[in-house]
Amino acid sequence: MSARASPLARLPRWMSHWLGYRDPDTPPSTPPNYVVWLWTFIGAFSGLSIIQAVFVHSHHFVDHHVPSIIASYGASAVLCYGAIEAPLAQPRALMAGHFISAVIGVCITKLFSLLPADRLEQLRWLAGCLSAATAIVVMQITETTHPPAGATALLAAVSPDMYSMGWYYLPIILLSSTLVLVSALLINNIQRRYPVYWWEPVIPPMAKPLPSVDAEKESDESGRQSPA
Repeated sequence: MSARASPLARLPRWMSHWLGYRDPDTPPSTPPNYVVWLWTFIGAFSGLSIIQAVFVHSHHFVDHHVPSIIASYGASAVLCYGAIEAPLAQPRALMAGHFISAVIGVCITKLFSLLPADRLEQLRWLAGCLSAATAIVVMQITETTHPPAGATALLAAVSPDMYSMGWYYLPIILLSSTLVLVSALLINNIQRRYPVYWWEPVIPPMAKPLPSVDAEKESDESGRQSPA
C-alpha cells in the first residue's frame, strides 16, 4: 500500500483537530490514566444521554413508539469512548456496521413475517440467529466489523419494539450512530484523539533510508579500482 497524506491535512487546524487529525511531525501526547478514565466516563454518559434525550423528548419519535435507546449502543459506548484507538471503534465500523446489521435484521425478519403469526413466534429465535450470523459475515466481508452491531441485527428480530418499527428501524439506527459519532468527536478530541482514521489507516510517508557503512565502503573501493 502506497503512502499518502490524510485529506484532513488540507483543512484549517481548528477544524481538523476535532475530526481527529494531528500533525505527523508533532509527537503525540499521552494523558495520564486518570484523565483517560475521566473522559471515558464523561463521553459515555454524555453520548448515551444525548441519544435518550432526542428520542424521549421528540414528539415525532414518541408518536412512532421509538424506545429511548437501542440497547446495542450501550456496547458501542464501550468502544467509542473507552477504546477509541481500536479499529472496531472507528467511524467506518460504527456507522456501516450498525446500518448493515440493521438492514440485514429487518430484511430477514420481514421474510419470516410472511409466515402465519403463530409460526413466526415459534421461529423468531431462528430469525434472530440468522440475522446476527449473516450480519457478522457481511461485516467481515466489508471490513466494517463492529461487535455491538451484532445485537442491532438480533434486536430487529427478537425485540417486539424493534420488530414493530419495521423499516423505520433503519433511520433510527443511522441517527443513533451519528449522535454517538458526533459526541465522540467533541469529547474524545479534548485531550485525546478520535478517530485514528475515518475510512482506512493512513500510512505516513517513509523517510529515505540512509546509506549503510558497508555500502559506502563498497562504493569507495569500486571507485579506487576503476581505471583512469
